[in-house]
Amino acid sequence: MVTTENYGSWNSPITSDSIVESTVRLLDVQFDGDSIYWLESRPQESGRSVIVRKDPNSEPQDLAAPPWNTRTRVHEYGGGAFLVDSGEVYGSNFSDQQLYRYAPQTEPVPITKPGPFRYADACMDRERNRLICIRESHENPEAEARNAVVSVALDGSGAVEVLAEGYDFFSSPCINPQGTELVWLSWDHPNMPWDGTTLWKASIQKDGSLGPKKQVAGGMDESIFQPQWSPEGVLYFISDKSGWWNLYRFGGEVHQVLARDAEFGAPQWVFGMSTYAFISEKTIACTYFDGKGWQLATVDTEQGSLTDLKTEYSVIRQLRAQGSKLAFVGASPSRMPEILTFDLETGQASVLKQTTAMQMDTGYLSIPEAISFPTEDGEEAHAYLYRPKNKDYQGPENEHPPLVVFSHGGPTGATSPELNLGKQFWTSRGFAILDVNYGGSTGYGRSYRERLRGQWGIVDVNDCSAGAMFLVEKGEVDPNRLAIRGGSAGGYTTLAALAFKDVFHAGASYFGVSDPEALAKDTHKFESRYLDGLIGPYPEAKDLYTERAPIHAIDQLNCPIVFFQGLEDKVVPPNQAEMMVDALREKGLPVAYVPYEGEQHGFRNAKNIKHSLDAELYFYAQVMRFSSIPDEGRIQIENLDV
Repeated sequence: MVTTENYGSWNSPITSDSIVESTVRLLDVQFDGDSIYWLESRPQESGRSVIVRKDPNSEPQDLAAPPWNTRTRVHEYGGGAFLVDSGEVYGSNFSDQQLYRYAPQTEPVPITKPGPFRYADACMDRERNRLICIRESHENPEAEARNAVVSVALDGSGAVEVLAEGYDFFSSPCINPQGTELVWLSWDHPNMPWDGTTLWKASIQKDGSLGPKKQVAGGMDESIFQPQWSPEGVLYFISDKSGWWNLYRFGGEVHQVLARDAEFGAPQWVFGMSTYAFISEKTIACTYFDGKGWQLATVDTEQGSLTDLKTEYSVIRQLRAQGSKLAFVGASPSRMPEILTFDLETGQASVLKQTTAMQMDTGYLSIPEAISFPTEDGEEAHAYLYRPKNKDYQGPENEHPPLVVFSHGGPTGATSPELNLGKQFWTSRGFAILDVNYGGSTGYGRSYRERLRGQWGIVDVNDCSAGAMFLVEKGEVDPNRLAIRGGSAGGYTTLAALAFKDVFHAGASYFGVSDPEALAKDTHKFESRYLDGLIGPYPEAKDLYTERAPIHAIDQLNCPIVFFQGLEDKVVPPNQAEMMVDALREKGLPVAYVPYEGEQHGFRNAKNIKHSLDAELYFYAQVMRFSSIPDEGRIQIENLDV
């Protein structure tokens, strides 16, 4: 029997407990012969990341017990935290950021010496018994960290040699199959890796040093992604020189393998990303984004042709290959991320690890619809619309659902159409969600990405606001119950939308930026010049920073906001939230501040993930005057006249 109940007040089996109880994050996949390895981040273990190995005829096995935590802090966002080669596993330990050799049933053994160094993105130089990786040096706390491509000896000496330096950032070192050449990427401030990177190649000398380096591709205005060697030693890479991240190869000169208005690459926020892998010298498995979702395909490198493969998945990450078998993290609107293998010969998929053991009744799942809508200056923006869905409830005929606009982080990033119980938490309670890929998001070509250049706080805010009003005009949502939420850069868009647009009635900021100027003066190296491209060089463009800072527009704010903040966040420090809370408190607006001890940028502890979700629902229920106020998640909301 279906019950008629006000939107936003429906009971749902998708609770905050069910979301965190058995949920893990799946971060990486690697083949090693017939074995497959991956990394799990476990909220139930305070976010500990664990290397897991799956052999063909055995159950998955952890390679290290607590408190070992395989996670690197290079660029703060990490990635590329472990490497497996011929049965040997190496990884970064979070507590001391040193490299260790991992083996089942034994304590990891250090291969680097203690020091102010971090390591990531390793490849194996088997010929010389060493790893080649990226090292980030923090020897001088008063100066900017230094990055380099280094070798790490595996003979027990812990010897580290610098192979390439002189640029602000490095990534993606990769040795050819013959062990004679190394390629890598570099870029300098103020570029981010999706703005422009340079691909270098050098021969490896007998003593292990590098010969003269040669620029293969890239520059200030060309983004190179995932350089990789074919089985016979031909260099391939992805470039956006055409306006789209497409596949190229180098054989004395650069040749475009496949031309298509689609994205075969992604923004390099973390190390170790992979969107293609070699099946053979002439065949590549790949994944690409076509504006709606990610598609699995193969490329014939001789013909330059693309053949789509039919799968259940619309999100595909960390694609790897071993012969005719693929492995990747896959997800869809009805499937949460899971690690699986895909047999190219049979077309059969086998799931190795699911994000959660929870079995969801599809009667509670809202399937996203990819939509486009008009925005400022005659432009078009993109989003995924989730309508309220709960098989046990329906809303009153004369009522429209409240809307929560999701503003993704980055801002150079994108949201994707995968099953996310954090979104279904809302839709199964009678909320509509608009998950916006505002101008600046990836997946729609370089020109769409560059809509945000110099326009952060304008284009993203306009697009999120236009999306909400588009749904209001269509009669899809309640015009008087519009909320916006976001984390990190999405938190800035949230706060800016609340300050500079009269569209939304409530907001939730997760470790969001309230003062871009403070961020420009106090953040980590990787993003320390990011705002040059998003707003303008600092301090030359100081007036723009002030003009676009929500903290300086308190007089324009007139709605309630809740702030969630990790107290050990180095990317967006707590003072960003605290300044805003103090100002709102003084103005007398309803405001709540929820800090979490031990959390960094992005919450990893199950208890805090659960609490923040319940608290956000409680906040909306109170400030939007729902007829039913949830018992869980009670927080103090200052200046609220109940």
